[in-house]
Amino acid sequence: MEIENLEIIAYQPALAPHFYSLNVAWLEKYFYVEPYDEKVLSNPQKYVIDSGGFIFFAKYNDEIVGVVSLINQKTFFELSKMAVSPKYQGLKIGLKLMNFCIDFAKKQQWKNITLYSHRTLVPAINLYKKIGFKEVELEKESHYERSDIKMLLEF
Repeated sequence: MEIENLEIIAYQPALAPHFYSLNVAWLEKYFYVEPYDEKVLSNPQKYVIDSGGFIFFAKYNDEIVGVVSLINQKTFFELSKMAVSPKYQGLKIGLKLMNFCIDFAKKQQWKNITLYSHRTLVPAINLYKKIGFKEVELEKESHYERSDIKMLLEF
């Protein structure tokens, strides 16, 4: 099943609490909130928007039900901080957010997007592979302690 009338909207400062709460919910469920997460999630304006990145929200019936970001890591853009409200999982909202980001990246004429994940998140890894992400070498000093896989989608 998937929901109709899902709207994807750009970051506005008033939505910052949703960026934080949606991401902390999944991080605490599967891992923990790392210092890097806390820094970015607590101040998305400074650490995502002002450094040339983007945040998009999935809105359904006036409720924010999902979020994703494209963080400018200087030499590449990282698809990151994607979360869907537990009550709306399984409705392909994550897929819609991913496809929106891919279309957005192509319109910006980027050559690729990168993501970091963890192999225990099997449904997520399967989604990334289905979309076309390929596993690439993970650098030793990734900014996430939890990441054990790095993936790249080339356009």
